[in-house]
Amino acid sequence: MKRLLAAVVVLAGCAATGPSQEAKNQLAPTGTLRVALLVSNPVIATKDAKTGELGGTTAILARALAADAGLPLKLIDYGAVNRLMEDSGKGVWDLAVVAADPERRTLVDFAPAHIFADGFLTVLVPPGSTARTMADLDQPGKRVAAVRGAATSMTLQRTLKSATVALAENENAAFALMQEGKADGYAQNRFMLRARAATLPGSRLLDDSFAGLHLAFALPKNRPMAGAYVAQWLEDAKASGTVQRAIDAAGLQGEVRVAAPERERPREAM
Repeated sequence: MKRLLAAVVVLAGCAATGPSQEAKNQLAPTGTLRVALLVSNPVIATKDAKTGELGGTTAILARALAADAGLPLKLIDYGAVNRLMEDSGKGVWDLAVVAADPERRTLVDFAPAHIFADGFLTVLVPPGSTARTMADLDQPGKRVAAVRGAATSMTLQRTLKSATVALAENENAAFALMQEGKADGYAQNRFMLRARAATLPGSRLLDDSFAGLHLAFALPKNRPMAGAYVAQWLEDAKASGTVQRAIDAAGLQGEVRVAAPERERPREAM
C-alpha cells in the first residue's frame, strides 16, 4: 500500500498525459493492455449473443484508458468470476473489474472504486416463498444459492448466521438451484435479479438487501506504478464525467452511480 501511495504522488498528473514508461511497462508487460470482462454480470460487461461484440461499462472505460496510455487493447471475456479470479496470477490479463471484496486483496490490488450502488445485492426467492427480508431467509436449514468466488457468496458466507450458501459454478447454475428447489433463494445484484424474475413468474426480490456494490479495477499483484496510474486515471475519469457517460451508454442510469472521489469516501466503504 505504501508503494502504491508513493507512486500516486509521482503520477499525480499522468492521466492527462499518459503513464510513465515504467508504469506503462507494468500496466501492459506484453505491450498490449489485456482487460478481462466479466460478461455474466451486465453491470460490469456484456457480450452480444449474435455478434459476440463486447460492451458495457468496463469495455467503454478500458478503451478510453488504453487510448490515454497509448496501448493496443485486447478484451478477454469470462463467463464466471471464479475463472477470472483464478487467472489473476497467471499472466493472462492486466486489468479486470470486479467487486472490491476484501478476500480478493490477497490475489489482486484494487484501484479506487468507480461504480457504486447502495443496497444493491439481495436475493430472489421462488414462487410461494413467504420470505420478505434477509432475516426471514437467515434461518436454520435455509440455503441461498450464489456463485463460488463471487462477492455475493463471499459476503453471505461472512454474514449469514444460520442459513448456508449453496455454491454453484456460474450464474445459470445458481439460478437453477433455486428453480429446482435445492435452494431457498438466489443471490445477485438487483439489476440481474429483476431480469431473472421476469423468466420465473411468481418469483420476487426481497424487500431489503445484504450489501452494497463497489466495483473497482483490479490489477495483478506487484504492479505499483501501473496501479497508481490507473487510480489517478479513474479519479480524473470520475471528475470529468467519463465514468458517468459509460454508465449512461450501458443503460444503467438509475441503477448505479459514480463512486465518490477516493478522498471523500469513508475507508469502510471499500
